[in-house]
Amino acid sequence: MGIFGRRQTADSEPAPAFGTGASVAEATSRGVALDPALGALTGQWTIDRPHSRIGFSVRHAMVTTVRGAFTDYDSTLYFDGAQPSESRAELVIRVASVDTGVEQRDAHIIGPDFFDARRYPEMTFRSTSTVHEGGETFRMTGDLTIRDVTRPVDLQLDYLGSVLDPFGYERAGFDGTTTIDRTEWGLVYNQRLKAGGTMVSEKVRLQFDISAIRSTS
Repeated sequence: MGIFGRRQTADSEPAPAFGTGASVAEATSRGVALDPALGALTGQWTIDRPHSRIGFSVRHAMVTTVRGAFTDYDSTLYFDGAQPSESRAELVIRVASVDTGVEQRDAHIIGPDFFDARRYPEMTFRSTSTVHEGGETFRMTGDLTIRDVTRPVDLQLDYLGSVLDPFGYERAGFDGTTTIDRTEWGLVYNQRLKAGGTMVSEKVRLQFDISAIRSTS
C-alpha cells in the first residue's frame, strides 16, 4: 500500500512519509514538514506476504464475528520521498484464496452468492491520493473494484516503524482499516432471522497488517 511515516525504530533507515499530494515546500508551509532524507527511500516496495495479512471481519447472525483473510495477492508500491503526490499503490487479490478456517463457508463466499470467483476472479485496490492526518496516521483514498464494480474508499493507516532486518532487507510496517457496505459492490446475498436482523451484516471491516520491503530489482 506504499504508506510509510517518519517514526523510526532502532538501527533503522529513515522511513518515508506521505504528505497531502503536494511538494516538500508546499507541505512544509502547511505545517506538515517532510524530511529531506526521505528522498533516499524513493523507489519500489512490495508487501512481504509471509509477514502480512489482508483480512476482513463481518458480523454473523447478529451475535458473533467471522474473520478471514486472502492469501494470494500481488502488490505494486512506489514511493517518491521528494514528491509524495507521485507515490502509487496497487493491490490485486485473487478472491478464491479466501480463508475463514471453514471449507464449506469459503466455498460459499467464492460462489455466485458473494464473490462469484469464476466470473470475477480478482478484486483490486488502486490508490488515488494520500493525506497525512497528523502523528503516525494517514488517510489513503483509492478505487476498490469487486465484481467489476468500482467505488472509492478511504483507508486509515497507522505507521508502525521501519528497520533494516537481520537479512539486510529494508522493511516498514503499518496497519490499515476501513469499513465498507458490501451491497454497494453487488454482494447482496442474505437471509432474514426470525427474531429480526440478518444472517450476514452488510458492513464489512477490511484490515491490512502490512510489512513492506524495498524491492531489490
